[in-house]
Amino acid sequence: MATLAHPQSRSVAALEGIKVIDADTHLSEPYDLWTSRAPAKYRDRVPRVVKTGDRMLWTIDDDKSLGINFAVSAVHRDGRKAIGTEFFGWNQEDVAPGSYDTAERLRAMDAMGIHAQIVYSNVLGFGGQQSFKVDPELRQVSIEIFNDAMAELQAESNGRLFPMALLPWWDVKLAVKEAERCAKMGLRGVNTNSDPNDHGLPDLGSDYWYPMWEACSDLNLPINFHIGASDESVSFLGRGCWPSHSENAALAFGSTMLISGNQRVLVNILLSRFLEKFPKLKMVSVESGVAWIPFILESVDYQMRESGLKSELSAWEIFERQIYACSWFERRHYAADIRRVGVNNILFETDYPHPTCLYPDPLQYMEDAINEMTREERVKVFSSNAVNVYGLSI
Repeated sequence: MATLAHPQSRSVAALEGIKVIDADTHLSEPYDLWTSRAPAKYRDRVPRVVKTGDRMLWTIDDDKSLGINFAVSAVHRDGRKAIGTEFFGWNQEDVAPGSYDTAERLRAMDAMGIHAQIVYSNVLGFGGQQSFKVDPELRQVSIEIFNDAMAELQAESNGRLFPMALLPWWDVKLAVKEAERCAKMGLRGVNTNSDPNDHGLPDLGSDYWYPMWEACSDLNLPINFHIGASDESVSFLGRGCWPSHSENAALAFGSTMLISGNQRVLVNILLSRFLEKFPKLKMVSVESGVAWIPFILESVDYQMRESGLKSELSAWEIFERQIYACSWFERRHYAADIRRVGVNNILFETDYPHPTCLYPDPLQYMEDAINEMTREERVKVFSSNAVNVYGLSI
């Protein structure tokens, strides 16, 4: 395999001695991830790639489209990053091997100054929601194969890549069972559909989900809500985009407005109050930024009082105890913002290799903001908070 010509990352002196943990990245799933692991009876049904003209299309079962006909990486194999929607036309052979190959990913991380990464899926949806296109048996098999592959990837990385497991979110008993299985394989967190009610299931505020919260709390598995993790919230180009926008402007709109989906999820979580019943359960809002959080927390507390709702703890207290948020491009008022939100609750991410990712020099991009932070704040935001949330040993 050809080695990507990685741009050389410039060091950031203020982070010297800190092992940087990138809390949100993605795997551009290899074309054979499912087919190479599936039992024979499922090999032609699990997620796989079929050729359509000169493009490759991810499908499942009887050629049901999973909506992806590109490699879901905006980093080209020659080391450059795509401009706008250019990456929509790239197949696996066009993108940086670090997008899909473990050894090459580690080389890319070294070049960017990143010690470890948390890794999320693409093909089955950021919350596994795409699996609902097929029957429950095939859904289950596809989820289990993905999680098996992620356990292999974690082992291959020698303690540097930590993929988040997908759960069979359509059945709470199956979700608990798979969470237990993944914990035994050493996976450090789970990723789930933020809106199961899109498919006729109880919403996450219902006591139907209490066994899953209890299991993940007991297993020390944080629940991750990635933006775009449900039918309600996913769209590359966003919902409500003006038709007059160019394709590139539509991409910018979608990348901006996807964040609002997690704002909605956070408000629902806080109003449901179920975290008060599971005080050890941790939740992470992924790829949603931080500057908006103080407004939302203050708004929830105010609106609860105005609506006559009672609770033992304020939204601020619940957030401080159990909820974390990931940030990447924010830097203008970053130091002040993380202090307002709480430095113990912020994780740094790059979103590599997606179009909005910090690449090729994520730490250099953040240098001015980093220099405004104290040493203690740098250690927490860029390393130890992620260590604590995911139970990492680095």
